[in-house]
Amino acid sequence: MGGLAVSDERWAGGDFQAPPRTDGGVALCGACRKTGECRLGLDTERLDSDGVAHFEVVCPESYEGGPGVAHGGWTAGCLDEVLGHVPLLHSQLSVTGTLTVRFVKPVPIGHPLLARAWIDRVDGVKWFISGDLVLKSSGALLASATGVWIARNRESHFGGFERWLAQQVGS
Repeated sequence: MGGLAVSDERWAGGDFQAPPRTDGGVALCGACRKTGECRLGLDTERLDSDGVAHFEVVCPESYEGGPGVAHGGWTAGCLDEVLGHVPLLHSQLSVTGTLTVRFVKPVPIGHPLLARAWIDRVDGVKWFISGDLVLKSSGALLASATGVWIARNRESHFGGFERWLAQQVGS
């Protein structure tokens, strides 16, 4: 595990707009902005001096898969969110390019969890990021993930998508 310091000036791209955050510092996506909290259960978010992002999270009961355990889709979604927040913490908008999740143990719902994520390397617009999800009480590894995030700016990402969608639906 390592943390790579990334200069805000190098990656900000000039049009970065920081997302709204909860009192615990969690960046909120579009749907979560409406409620003011993360639907996935992230409570706190911080970036340490080594460049590792730390999160406190509890899987909400609404994501129960098997009895008392999280649906695998929640685990993948949570890790996608956690790893995807790393570029945001460096003032860079990005989108998920790839995500590989390793499911180690069932994730209990309603129990405090910890997640960490860090930059393995940055190559042009590609951010290679890793992370893990552990049980807070014991540190037992529940899942880990690696992926590639693609740096974007607001216009090329959201504006380009709106134009593409309009062509697809005939508007």
